This record gives sequence, C-alpha cells and structure tokens, in this order.
Amino acid sequence: MGVLLLGFSIFLFISCISFLFTYRYDAAVAQTGRCVGCQAYHNWMGRLGAILSGFLFTHLGLGVMAWIPGLFLAGLYLLWALRPVSFWKYLGWASFFFFWINLFLGFIAYGSNLDILGGLFGYGAATYLEANIGKPGVILVLIFSAALFVMLAFNVTFGRVGLWLERLLVRKKEPPRDEETQQDPDVSEEEPAVQRIKVPLHHPENSPQELPEDFEFEVKEVAQEEPSYPPVDPPAIAEEKIPEAEKPEHLPSSAEPSPEIEPEQPQVVEFEVGGQEMKPASLVEKNPPAEPTFSVEGLEHIEDLELSPDTPVPTETIDMEEAPSGPYDPRLELSRYRMPDTQLLTEHSSGSVRMSKEELEANKNRIVAALANYNISIEHIKATIGPTVTLYEIVPAAGVRISKIKSLEDDIALSLAAFGIRIIAPIPGKGTIGIEVPNQNPEVVSMKSVLESEKFLNSTADLPIALGKNISNETYVADLAKMPHLLMAGATGQGKSVGINAILVSLLYKKHPAELKLVLVDPKKVELTLYQKIERHYLAQLPGSEEPIITDTKKVIHTLQSLCVEMDRRYDLLKEAGVRNLKEYNARFVARRLNPRLGHGYMPYIVLVVDEFADLIMTAGKEVEMPIARLAQLARAVGIHLIIATQRPSVNIITGTIKANFPARIAFRVSAKVDSRTILDASGADQLIGRGDMLLSLGSDLVRLQCAFVDTPEVERLCEFIGNQPGYPGPFELPEAPMESPEEPSPDFEPGRRDPLFEEAARIVVQTQQGSTSMLQRRMRLGYSRAGRIMDELEHAGIVGPSEGSKTRKVLIQDLETLERYLNSR
Repeated sequence: MGVLLLGFSIFLFISCISFLFTYRYDAAVAQTGRCVGCQAYHNWMGRLGAILSGFLFTHLGLGVMAWIPGLFLAGLYLLWALRPVSFWKYLGWASFFFFWINLFLGFIAYGSNLDILGGLFGYGAATYLEANIGKPGVILVLIFSAALFVMLAFNVTFGRVGLWLERLLVRKKEPPRDEETQQDPDVSEEEPAVQRIKVPLHHPENSPQELPEDFEFEVKEVAQEEPSYPPVDPPAIAEEKIPEAEKPEHLPSSAEPSPEIEPEQPQVVEFEVGGQEMKPASLVEKNPPAEPTFSVEGLEHIEDLELSPDTPVPTETIDMEEAPSGPYDPRLELSRYRMPDTQLLTEHSSGSVRMSKEELEANKNRIVAALANYNISIEHIKATIGPTVTLYEIVPAAGVRISKIKSLEDDIALSLAAFGIRIIAPIPGKGTIGIEVPNQNPEVVSMKSVLESEKFLNSTADLPIALGKNISNETYVADLAKMPHLLMAGATGQGKSVGINAILVSLLYKKHPAELKLVLVDPKKVELTLYQKIERHYLAQLPGSEEPIITDTKKVIHTLQSLCVEMDRRYDLLKEAGVRNLKEYNARFVARRLNPRLGHGYMPYIVLVVDEFADLIMTAGKEVEMPIARLAQLARAVGIHLIIATQRPSVNIITGTIKANFPARIAFRVSAKVDSRTILDASGADQLIGRGDMLLSLGSDLVRLQCAFVDTPEVERLCEFIGNQPGYPGPFELPEAPMESPEEPSPDFEPGRRDPLFEEAARIVVQTQQGSTSMLQRRMRLGYSRAGRIMDELEHAGIVGPSEGSKTRKVLIQDLETLERYLNSR
C-alpha cells in the first residue's frame, strides 16, 4: 500500500502539472473526440493523466494540489514509519491552501479563460460570498484570512513586525563610521576581524595533555545578541569578544558600535582551561559590566605575549555554536519513536462492578447467622465491593477473642456456600476483622482500564507496573525499582503468564527504549516469543546470539554471568562518578557533569524476566542459583531488577537464599498451605479463587489484588506497533561473560587406564542411543559407582555429552561403524 500511494501521488502530481500547460488541447479532445495536433492527448501522463487531472481541476480547482503531498506522506509512513510533518499541521496547511487558492482564483478569474483553475468549488464559493458580502467583502476575507494564517503558522505578531521595521529604520539612519574605526580593507566585511595572539606555553610534565610550545589563540568578535556558552571539551580555543578596556595598547581597535544604539549587557562568563573539561566557572547575572570579560585560568607559565598576526602557524579553533548545550536527552537516539496508545488494547470489562444489593444483604445475614451460632455478637459490619471479592469488615462485641472467629473460617464458607473464604484477623491499621467473600459474578479487570487510570498516567515511579485492582476497586501501581525484585509463584493455569505480560506491557507503555532493556528467559519456549518483534528496541542479549528470547539452559548461565559482569562495570562507573545509585548517576550524566570520553554514558534499566525458574534449577542447579542470588543482593543500586516466576513453590526451588533477597512476592492460587507459606511466609494463597486472584507481599503487608487481564492478540498488536517503528541497528549487547578455562584431563581417564568394560559400555550406549547411568547398571549388572565412572570416561572420550540433570546424556556417535573406527584409532 505504501508503494502504491507513493507511485500514485507522483503520477497524479505530474499529471496536474502537465494539465496547466495542455488543458486546452485535452479539453477539446474530451469534448469533440477529435485529435487536435499530432496526438490525441498532450498530457505528459497520457490519456489516464489527462482524464484524472481534468476531473480534479474541473471540480476542485488548483487547490487540489495541496492534497497530493498527503498521499506521498502517507506512503512514506506506511513504508518506513516516517513522519516528516505532523498530521494535524499538514491538515491545517492543506485545508487553508485548498479553500484560499480556489476562492482567490474563482474570484479573479471569473469569466476569463483561467476560470477552470478555480474549479466548480472556487466558482461556487466566490459566487456565494459575493452575493452576501459583495466584492469588497470577498477581498477583505482573502486579505485577513491570509494574514491570520501567517500569524498562526509562522508565529508572526504585529509587535515583531513593528520591531523589525524599527530596526530597519534605525540601520538606515545610522551615521557612517569614521576612518579610524573602519575595518582593514584586507579583512572581509562578512567575516569578523581576526587577531592572533602568540602565547608560548610551558606545561609541567604531569600535565594531562601536551601542548606545543608555540600555541596560538584565535580571537574573533562574535555577536552579543544571544550569548551562549555551552560546555565543550578541552584543550580548545574559545571564540569570545575581547572588550576594548582589556585589550593591550598595541592591539588594533575594532569597529565600535553606533552611539545611538546601546549594546545589550551580556552575562559574565569565566572559563577554565587546563583539564579534561572546559566549562563555565562562574555565571554572574547581577550587575553585569558594560562589556563581556574573558579570562583564562590555569595557564600560570605564560612568559611572553606578543602579536604575530601574519605568522603562518596552524591554529586550532572550536565553534562554540556547534558544541552541545543544554541537558542530555537519551530519547533523541530514537527521536521518531512514538509511545504506544491504549487503543491497541481491548476493553474486557464494563467498568462497573456487578454486585446486587440482594447478594450483599444475603451474604451479610449469613455471616451474622454463622457467628451467632457460636455466640459471637457483632456491633457493626461494613462491605467493600471489589472486582472479584467483597470485603466484609466486622467489629465484634467486647470480650470476643479474635482467634475464635479465625477458627470459624470453614464454617463461614459452609454457610455461604462459597469457595475461597479468607479471614483477616485483624486488618492491619484498623480495629476490624475482615472476611473476604468471592462475588457470584466476578468482573474482569481490563489492562486498558488500568493503563488509562490517573494513578498510572500520573505515576512518577522509575519503573511503574500496573498489577491490577485491589479490594476497593482502585488501580494498584507499584514501583519495581523500589521492590526491587519480584518473585511470582502459583499453580498451573492461575495467571502467572498473564501477570508477566501485564508487567511487561506496563513497562512498554511507560518507558522509552533508551531507558529500559529487557532480558527474557523462557525455558518453555512459547510464553515470551511474542516479544521477539521488539528485539531492536527493548531486548538485550549476548553478542552473537541468534535468538533474542533465551531458551537454552547454557545460554541462560552465560547470560546471568554476563549480567554480573555488567553489574560490576556499572558499580565501577558509579564509584568514579561519586554517586550511590543509577538514578543519581543518570541525573549527573543528563546534566553533562560526566565526560563520555572517560567511559561514562547513559545507563538504561535492565529487567531480567525468568518465566519458569523451577526448570532451570532442575537442569542447572547451583550454576543458575548463585548468579541470581548475587544479582538479587547487589544489582538493585545499578538498575538491574529481577522478575522470577515458577509453578513449583517448593523449598528446593525457592531456597532461603532467594527468598531473603526477594522481599516483594506475588502468590497466585496454590494447592496447599505449605506452598503458600513457602512463598509468602503466611497462609492465604491456598484460599484464592484463581483466574488472576493474587496476594502481593511487600514485607509484612499482604494485599489482595485482581490481576489485570491482557490477551495474546493485544500483546501481538503492541509488539507489532513497536517493531514497525525505526529502532536501533540491533539488540542491546551485554558484555562478554568470562569463559571458564577447561580443566586438565584427569590421569584416571587416560586411554591406558580405562575400565575393562569401557568398550562394551560404549557399544551399548551407541546401539541404544541412551546415555544413561542406570541403563548401564541394568544391562551390565554394575554398581552405581562403577557405572557412573564409566559414563564419565565416555564423556571424556567424546562419545556422550555432558550431564543435563535428570535428562539422559546426548550420544555424540550415531552408529557402531563410526564407534569402531574411533576405538581403533585410539
């Protein structure tokens, strides 16, 4: 479609241009059907071009030319997502030119041979206005509409026009300069006068940068209307105006300003030269002197100062206007990147909780009756309706023990005939006891509604994640940077993958690609593949990796080691910058207080997401657990955060080392209380109702939330929208992880000292294509120790691969003939 729009717009443009020269011949042919001249149609684009241009000019006039570039711009946007001009700006300009040009041509060309240029539209508009406001009124409309357009489009005001005219008149009235103040005729009037000052410099031996003995200033007079002094790198020669008062007596004076016009009072800027950086040492705004002063500090070894304006020594200058100014913006690397819109998502919920008054009253009466059966009286009861659960807060009578109500959890569930009754005794911060009862018609919390909430839009968190809605039907937004790591666990099908998608979608909607990088680990190979399309924008990977989503266990280990290397590198940069965390470091770099030539740069946040942590522990064990524990302990300050999900919340998967460094935990529904205690150190996750119902633990607080639902097509549309935009040349590359040096072969595995059953075991393994120690035990009637030793010898000989945990080893030799040749060669 983009190619078609580009071609059609060019074809239409050439046809309309040709119509301006050939419309008489083409109109005659169209009316009479006879050839005028040697060819039927004179239009450059032939018969089709003549018909299209004739139709457009006849009905829409010359103003239709304003709409043709819109087709060309639409083609550029569809092909490369380029938008040279804002859509609304182009729409305003094209609309004005279309109406104004047609009205103008229809008004002045009426009755002449040029009346076709205004078209039927211009003729009708001019006739209608002339009949109502007359010809002078039409002229006024044309003049004032053009003036209004110029004012709005180019920000031209009457004040600016008057100031421009005043300056023009003042320049004309300026008296001629005296002969003494005239410039040297050898110097061009367009270029400023250049005076060379020869300064022999002698730097100490420990100077950070060597300069030649005859170093040369080049001082130029620059305009003082809008002085700008951005920071630049040394050693350099700053171009500034030397005031007349401070010039040596033997320096030739430059042209003085006119006495009628007082020059502006510029700011006083004092520069320092002599280090790795050149920046203003002071900026004085109060009571500035009549002329700017220029001083150079740090050059204590000046021995001589003499003029040599004609010495042909190469000089070194810096253009102050080209130096970077203002704070650094990391988003400029992808300046055309547009943040996604919530229209890409689908509204799954109605926006209001469907809870009838009869259901509330019935649940209240059942709770009161169930407690009354055990002689527990209630003074007050209050209901708070949530999307999936309603919280009933009760105030028991004086003398009622809380533990007595807590023990009636199953009895209350029986009386309400509901699953998932949870009692909070007492509610933290309140003098009440909470009873959470699931709604009969739970409401789906849509991700779109959560992202459009004021709480998320106005969030100032560094890494805001919209998890869903709480028991009060309010949007819950957390800051991943303050958590600082998140552990998610729950049974199969209870919403872990949807929760991960909700977190990732929240980050994609809030953070620019220059501010966030994702490392996605998906052992199941199907959950996170949707995010491959944003590889050039948000994903990070090892150099040379083929797939942006990490699925191989070995690559996971290398990636974790690489993240540890990146963490150490960032800590070194923070130490050099003298800051404590990533936020302070980036703030200094944005303020241009850190030198990029010394290795400093803007560092984005890195979020590691592991979808199925249990599989990694089973296959890699300590090789995965140790780097994750190290990252969890140290990586918070340097902007590396972890999100780990697992469906097996057992103690051998979620060890004490991991739990100690993951204070923020999310528990979806689990099958047993022991699993809930493993995740949260408290019960309650076994009483959830599933389908996104979860408990968030932040230290000692437990918050019940309904996770926001985002469907797979929504994630696909979001990733396609991001992936179709211009991105970086490739993914963000992590540093190379240090490779472990191969160990020396053990003397026990030498060919002459192999087990006597080595060759027989090799034939059995190759014949069955199973590298299993237990299989060797059964087939050869060996003990476990000897069978394991033989398997190690087979691995060292290159017949089987390394151990893969509970899986069988990979057999590297496919047939017995190859094995026999291999054994005979040894």
